Amino acid sequence: MHFPGRFADQMVVDQLDRMSLSFLVDELVIKKGGSAGNIAFGLGVLGQSPLLVGAVGADFAEYREWLENHGVDCSAILVFDDVHTARFVCTTDDDMRQIGSFYTGAMARSGQIHLDSFTDRVDLVLIGASDPGAMVQLTGECRDAGKPFAADVSQQVARMDGDGIRQLVEGARYLMTNDYEWELLQQKTGWTEAQVAERIDIRITTLGEHGVQISGRDVGELKVGVVPETGKVDPTGVGDAFRAGFLAATEGGLSLERAAQLGSLIAVQVLENDGGQEWTWDRAHGLERLRDAYGPDAAADIETVLPA
Repeated sequence: MHFPGRFADQMVVDQLDRMSLSFLVDELVIKKGGSAGNIAFGLGVLGQSPLLVGAVGADFAEYREWLENHGVDCSAILVFDDVHTARFVCTTDDDMRQIGSFYTGAMARSGQIHLDSFTDRVDLVLIGASDPGAMVQLTGECRDAGKPFAADVSQQVARMDGDGIRQLVEGARYLMTNDYEWELLQQKTGWTEAQVAERIDIRITTLGEHGVQISGRDVGELKVGVVPETGKVDPTGVGDAFRAGFLAATEGGLSLERAAQLGSLIAVQVLENDGGQEWTWDRAHGLERLRDAYGPDAAADIETVLPA
């Protein structure tokens, strides 16, 4: 929602302990989202067959239809009829300041999801932001079963303690964070960069407008720049979009560099649209942007994994 004014003008500093405010908003927009939903949507649009795993409420039917129409397998989702699907409700003022609330809903029951219910159907499990206990549980099940997984701690790095984060990271094929989350992860775990590197295969750290940094014991250090933007509309879901492009490319057998380049293309398309799933795929235009950003060889390589 949008509040046509400034939150700061409505707050009396010496009365904050008694604050009770209602903001008359002039806009309400409902967007499909959630990290898992955004990533699965991107993978589906890019011609993959992602299996979306999570816990939802009775209100999920319309969202399910949307995802399935975009190539997402929703058969592993648990539905709880007595709660709603997790939801973030946010009001933004004219200064781009935000007041929001996150309702966990069915997400709080994600601990009822176990790897053995879908392990034979996937090659890699991406463990994204969800109920922290469920994230730790599923990570442990992946380690015990020898199933490759990507640790994508995302927003939960701020909520979890060092011990929980250490359990999420240990043994990951990929550790995916942005630069702020990476610094906070080191601070909370007490691990140095070298100590993290001993526990994972590949670290992928997105750097906003500065691109992405990739490092690993067998790949050394690699930095990939961004695809130039045509404008900034909404940053929500940009990191999820990068993950979708990156994983679609690695699934297609491309190098880490090419994967990061495709991830950057999908990320910028989300940045240029209002919402994490409002972008559309145009093969010819996408290849043109890849050629302009990374050269004809990169575009030719990535073209092999792109859908019509």
